[in-house]
Amino acid sequence: MRALRRFTVRAALPEALAPLSQLVMNLRWSWHAETRDLFEALDPALWQKCGGDPVKTLGEVSAERLAQLAKDRRFVRRLQDAVDDLEEYLTTPRWYQSLGTEAPASIAYFSAEFGITEVLPQYSGGLGILAGDHLKAASDLGVPLIGVGLLYRAGYFAQGLSADGWQLEHYPSMDPHGLPVKLLRGPDGSAAVITVPLPEGRTLHAHVWRAQVGRVSLLLLDSDIEENAPAERLVTDRLYGGDEDHRLRQEMLLGIGGVRALRTYCGFTGTPMPEVFHANEGHAGFQGIERIRELTEAHSLSFPEALQAVRAGTVFTTHTPVPAGIDRFPKALIERYFAGFGVPMHDLLVLGAEEDPAKFNMAHMGLRLGQRANGVSRLHGHVSRGMFSGLWPGFDESDVPIGSITNGVHAPTWTARELVEMGTQTSTQGDPVAVDGPVHFDGVDKIPADVLWSVRRALRGRLVDEVRRRLRDTALSRGATEAEVGWTETAFDPDVLTIGFARRVPSYKRLTLMLRDPERLKALLLDPERPIQLVIAGKSHPADDGGKKLIQQMVEFADDPEIRHRIAFLPGYDIGMARYLYWGCDVWLNNPLRPLEACGTSGMKAALNGGLNLSIRDGWWDEWFDGQNGWAIPTADGVSDADRRDEVEARAIYELIENQVQPRFYERDRDGVPGRWVEMVRHTLRETGPKVLATRMVRDYVQALYVPAAASARVMAGDGYAPAREEAAWRSHLLSNWQAVRVAHVEATGAGDTPEIGSTLALRAEVELPGLTPADVEVQAAYGRVDDADGLHDVTSVPMTHEHTDGSRHWFAATVPLERTGAFGYTVRVLPHSERMADPAELGVVSSA
Repeated sequence: MRALRRFTVRAALPEALAPLSQLVMNLRWSWHAETRDLFEALDPALWQKCGGDPVKTLGEVSAERLAQLAKDRRFVRRLQDAVDDLEEYLTTPRWYQSLGTEAPASIAYFSAEFGITEVLPQYSGGLGILAGDHLKAASDLGVPLIGVGLLYRAGYFAQGLSADGWQLEHYPSMDPHGLPVKLLRGPDGSAAVITVPLPEGRTLHAHVWRAQVGRVSLLLLDSDIEENAPAERLVTDRLYGGDEDHRLRQEMLLGIGGVRALRTYCGFTGTPMPEVFHANEGHAGFQGIERIRELTEAHSLSFPEALQAVRAGTVFTTHTPVPAGIDRFPKALIERYFAGFGVPMHDLLVLGAEEDPAKFNMAHMGLRLGQRANGVSRLHGHVSRGMFSGLWPGFDESDVPIGSITNGVHAPTWTARELVEMGTQTSTQGDPVAVDGPVHFDGVDKIPADVLWSVRRALRGRLVDEVRRRLRDTALSRGATEAEVGWTETAFDPDVLTIGFARRVPSYKRLTLMLRDPERLKALLLDPERPIQLVIAGKSHPADDGGKKLIQQMVEFADDPEIRHRIAFLPGYDIGMARYLYWGCDVWLNNPLRPLEACGTSGMKAALNGGLNLSIRDGWWDEWFDGQNGWAIPTADGVSDADRRDEVEARAIYELIENQVQPRFYERDRDGVPGRWVEMVRHTLRETGPKVLATRMVRDYVQALYVPAAASARVMAGDGYAPAREEAAWRSHLLSNWQAVRVAHVEATGAGDTPEIGSTLALRAEVELPGLTPADVEVQAAYGRVDDADGLHDVTSVPMTHEHTDGSRHWFAATVPLERTGAFGYTVRVLPHSERMADPAELGVVSSA
């Protein structure tokens, strides 16, 4: 029979061990080795049985063992040292505290998923892991971030395999009381309840669970409570599950409920209300709608006025390189759910408008609600500007106001302890966050090659042990008997070149590209002198049968008795498995269809451990491949036939492995050390390591986005939101008159018939501004290289100075330097201008000559 409900019963802690509760409830243990050591010491055998889960270990350790430890003075002193260390970590001023009062006092960070630890499985892949690393790095830097998400009672899913290699999904039921989270309660001790209105007079209720991630609080909303009807209780059942109606309710709870949870949390704890709201992807877009509603009710602002105030403090990050990855809801569904919500329906629908008039686009709403937006690598920023250029008609892609901040990864979470203790992440320049300009982890230069190689071999051996364990468990779960799994004890080899490939399994990541020529791959695996071994993992979305088919093809190939000791597909990819892969793989393989990988942070984690990347130049690798930190797989750009493109790029992978990767790995000196390989490892640790840090990423967010957004938000909120009212009125007036704005005439003098480099061109433009003044616009001279179709490239823009006015006609002038030889061209354009705009393209209007 099935239990009606599950919960966790813990032994009562003796008074001397009471601080263990404080340690276990702060997720800093997920990246703090000494605290994990302490929990392991509770009961080493139980720790192994619990998979290194401090929460589970503390829940299952016997009362007798706890009583014994309470009398162990050495353990109690060690416990107190850990508590003191945590307290110092939580209270000592850090980098952010040096920024002064311009930095926002509080920042809200919304995400549909957070990957903090496998103990709290609220993530599906890269987006969630990135969000978790963002919170951890913010904690390390002292950034006053508050995370906002949902508590999924069944998480994403636990992955298994059938006998024929088909992905199986299992959704374990989680008891929040057995997780490292606490229910948010008011001063009277009652649980906080957040409400979100639904159609037909229904209400969605939610509790708020608080996870403490170092210095950062993470608020997770949970709809599985008694106040809800059965359908509403299921809103937070699982991540990325259900139909459109279900997903919309999840995103309303995340956005609208998330803002209300923040208000309640700040009210209860005295935490400053957030000045900046960061939406990590479009799922959280409704947070802006709720804030607009608040301002219209509390301050009697109109929707356009409230929109200006909200936009000023909103940051939007897109992770999506393809339109198919964007959440789009039927417009009729939005109309049904937001009827009577408190904001004008027309204004709301405009925010999510797209090419299909029947759809509401969450990414479009995110961009229209966020005054500052970014992609997650330099290349992805370029892709995003092209993908969303339709929102800024008349502008070149380079002018679309979407920047980029390249993702980073949290080094303490992902780096093998042995490497950190050896000094591979130390720099004579000091703390990397405090250094302006390039940083080098030059501490690695002091490590002898044989020592570095020895540690890399030990980490590979640890991975081999883990692979053998998982291979055995997987074989048994797929129906093998004990008598049939003996081969797993000798599978893989700690001295063989090990290549890792682990990621989600959408088609564009091309899990099976390596199978393009099965016989050639077999030859690489079984090479008698220079063999390779492949560790592969990844999950397909439960609704993606195409992705599941790719997994099945890979499993069928790896099941071959001839090669199963050299290649493995491991189900159950999560944070716990990922660490072994990043620690132990010599090479990290990544072969997406360029440019569809927004960033690809798994390769960053491998690099922090001395892994060399073998990757298509996509995402971060396009930016930071330098010829010495791995290998770039040539791309067949321009080949429209997908099959031929796969053929060309797969062949390139085989050739790189055969001709460059294998020889370098197996080329040994008299001491058995592959000197040239170790130097590539050393170079990767020294030069690539500092670049891929999440602390670098969060610093970039603070300096480029959070601080400016806070300044804008403060301006808009000043004097009872008078600036927001003024800005909304100015924008309305400008847009109503913009159609008549025209560059009537441009004349150029000074260059002569045969202009030479170093000379200048004097431009003078007549601009018609009916209903507007020169202060409403910025007139620019744009110049650069010109192609045969008169298109401008490598454009530089300079403002033109207002000279005089005659009615609605105005004259502007500028001097343009001729700084390069070859074909040269120029034009004049008119843009809106307001001191409160973050970018001249913000309004999406421009008038050109």
